[in-house]
Amino acid sequence: MKLSTISIGTAAAVMSICASSVASAQSATYVVEPTHTFVTWAAKHFGTSTSHGRFDKKSGTITIDRSAKTGKAEITIDMKSMNTGVAAFDKHLTSDDFFAAEKFPEAKFVGTSFKFDGDKVTEVAGTLTLRGKTNPVTLKSNGFGCYISPFVKREVCGGDFETTITRSQYDMSYGLPGIPDAIRLNIQVEAIKQD
Repeated sequence: MKLSTISIGTAAAVMSICASSVASAQSATYVVEPTHTFVTWAAKHFGTSTSHGRFDKKSGTITIDRSAKTGKAEITIDMKSMNTGVAAFDKHLTSDDFFAAEKFPEAKFVGTSFKFDGDKVTEVAGTLTLRGKTNPVTLKSNGFGCYISPFVKREVCGGDFETTITRSQYDMSYGLPGIPDAIRLNIQVEAIKQD
């Protein structure tokens, strides 16, 4: 009876360790791949055309645990890397009227709450820090998938995520109301799985 009890106890301990190892193995960290990651914005201009811009320099990491349905994302954006294709417009947008890039050279999105449909990420909620102000934002997925890259021979995951921010919440009220308060923000990201 004693031996049987010990055997059962030992088996339970081994199973617990194995289960723990499997669970931790489900959590994976991915590093943002900059050549397939784009951070862009869009805003109407006095009710006529839509102005667009992007930030050319960005970095970050994403951790996903598909079994636990959890994750964390940290995306850092170099605000001085503004690119609209027009140098004078870039200069104005990075000035104190808008992004104040000299004073606040980085913006950062930190996502702490992930929603899934099966093993696909559908939503990431967290905060965006811009011009020294931090506000909650939720990025909705327009598509998410993973593949084995033929170039890096590793899993790559990513998708298109979008949200709308209120720029006055970040002390960016220049041009209101001709330039709207609501700005569409898109983060199109791919990230490479790490060992």
